[in-house]
Amino acid sequence: MTRGVLAIDAGQTGTKVRVDGRDALFPGIRTHEPLLPQLAGVARAALDDTGAEVSIVTAGVSGLTTREADAAALLARIADPAVVEVVLAHDSTTSFLGALGDGRGSVVAAGTGVVTLAVGRDRVARVDGWGNLVGDAGSGYWIGREALDAVMRSFDGRGPATALTEVARERWPDLTQAYIHLQSDDDRVRVIASFAEHVARLATEGDAVSQNITVRAGGELAHSVETSLRRVRVADDEAFGVCAIGGVFRSVQLRQAFASHIDASELDVVLVAPLGHGIDGAVALAGLAPRHPLAADVWVARA
Repeated sequence: MTRGVLAIDAGQTGTKVRVDGRDALFPGIRTHEPLLPQLAGVARAALDDTGAEVSIVTAGVSGLTTREADAAALLARIADPAVVEVVLAHDSTTSFLGALGDGRGSVVAAGTGVVTLAVGRDRVARVDGWGNLVGDAGSGYWIGREALDAVMRSFDGRGPATALTEVARERWPDLTQAYIHLQSDDDRVRVIASFAEHVARLATEGDAVSQNITVRAGGELAHSVETSLRRVRVADDEAFGVCAIGGVFRSVQLRQAFASHIDASELDVVLVAPLGHGIDGAVALAGLAPRHPLAADVWVARA
C-alpha cells in the first residue's frame, strides 16, 4: 500500500476512492459538466470523512480531455496544505496499470462507456473512448442504445419481436413517448446503459435480438483490442496479454463472443486475468516511472 495517497477512480457509473487502505464509493462523474470541480469535491469529501494524512492525490478520470487535465488547477481547488502533489490521467491509463501493471498488452475497460489502451515497447495507443455520441462501441450505453433501437423497430414493424419490448414498457408504458422522456432526462446516459443488463439476461434466456446485440458488442470490443495492438507492435513475433474488464463483461455470452475473436486473431495474444482494478491503477500513478511509455499521458503538479 502506498502511504499518504488518496486515489480516485472516477467513472460515469460511480467514483471509487481509496485512502489509508480503505475504499469508499461516491456518485459517478458527469462528463458533460466541468470535471475538476467534481474531482475536487470528491477529494475534499474523502479527506474530511477519513481525516487521513494525505500528501498526494491521484485520479484516473473517465472523459478526461487535454483541456481539463490541469493538475495544478485541481491542486488549487483541493486547497489542503498537506496535499503537495496531484497526478491526473485518463481512466484508460489507470485501467491499464490496474490490470496489467507495467507490462505490455491491451486492456479494454467496458462499463457505461468503453476505452481500450495498448502499451508496447515504446508506444501507447488509445482506441475509442470517444463518448456515447460518436463512439464507445460495445459499451453498456452502446448495448442499451441498440436494445432500444430494436424495441422501436419491433414496435413499428421494421424489426423482429423481442422480449426487450416488455422491459422497455415497464419504464415507459406508452412507447410512443419514450424518446420524449429520454431527451428530457439529465440522467439519460445511465438510463440507456441500464438496458445492457437486461440484454445480457435475455440473451441467456434465448431472445434472438438480445443475442445478436451481445455478439456484435463482443466483436466491437475485440476489434478495438486488435486495432490497439497493431498500432503499438514493432515486430511480428511480439506477444501480448489482453485484459477485459468492466461490468459489460459480466455477460457470459458477450465474453465468449469477445474471446472467440481474440482466439482467432492473427496476433500473438492471450487473454489473462487482471492483476487488479482501476482503483489499483489510480494508486499506482503515484509511483509510475518517468520513462514508462504511459508517463507521457500523465499530468503532475506539485506545490
